[in-house]
Amino acid sequence: MKITVARDVFPLAKAFTISRGSRTEAVVLRVDIQEGELCGHGECVPYKRYGESVESVTAQIESLPEQFDRAELQELLAPGAARNAVDCALWDLEAKMTGKPVWRLANLDEPQPLETAFTLSLDTPENMLQDAQRNANRPLLKIKLGTDDDIARIEAVRKGAPNARIIVDANEGWTAESYRRMAPVLVRLGVAMVEQPLPADDDEALRDLERVLPVCADESCHDRATLAGLKGKYDMINIKLDKTGGLTEALALRESALKEGYRIMVGCMLGSSLAMAPAILVAQGADIVDLDGPLLLADDRPYGLRYEEGNVFPPVGVLWG
Repeated sequence: MKITVARDVFPLAKAFTISRGSRTEAVVLRVDIQEGELCGHGECVPYKRYGESVESVTAQIESLPEQFDRAELQELLAPGAARNAVDCALWDLEAKMTGKPVWRLANLDEPQPLETAFTLSLDTPENMLQDAQRNANRPLLKIKLGTDDDIARIEAVRKGAPNARIIVDANEGWTAESYRRMAPVLVRLGVAMVEQPLPADDDEALRDLERVLPVCADESCHDRATLAGLKGKYDMINIKLDKTGGLTEALALRESALKEGYRIMVGCMLGSSLAMAPAILVAQGADIVDLDGPLLLADDRPYGLRYEEGNVFPPVGVLWG
């Protein structure tokens, strides 16, 4: 079994800004696992917020032994980007070796098209109004917030897209007082929920808040081991394969979270269709799907996912799975 790692850079269609900063390109790692004539593919996004870099994730992958299976991988690498790319490449390789799609190998129902959010990045209220107007026909908009001037921004977005469903993501940029001030305004404007309003290491205040606006854990939720710490603070969890460490743990996390009464969101980092493809399996039946990464790129991979009328369609086999 031969593993190779490649660094791919995808320029963005426009600068993408959140409360922690801006970027103009998506830097990802593609993992290829070859066995004989067949090759499985996976993609991950090393994320600085979680202490990852292209170099550190590459080193993790290159530290793996010559031979291992998917179950052994869960012990060889910790949850995170490195394990994600390898895990998804192993699923893809198994699908090619057996001639069965991944959804069948995982004992899932055949995946169907999903309504996905489209993300508007943080900007001035005036620019966010224009961005909302350009995307007003999309059924679900995700709005990046996390500043002291968020009310003006969300009011501008609602004015520009009066009929769209809206969710917001504060990316750890609020305080408990921010939530108390913002939540009634967001509810009045028809916002459905907020992602990670408080920093993950300082979110205890959520237990004492009257959560009139549902709160979704993103940076606070990685894998099943983090579920216990969310009780009483969050109503929903955002499952991302780069956090769980791959499709294997993502499916297990979804099952455990549902049993504990959480609503499910499935999201993504800024990556190509190769990163989104396995997440589509996890997103089946989710309350909110946010797999719009390829829509934010200037160009996607060949055989990329099809996006049409606010929906994302399952991948073709030549891409993944």
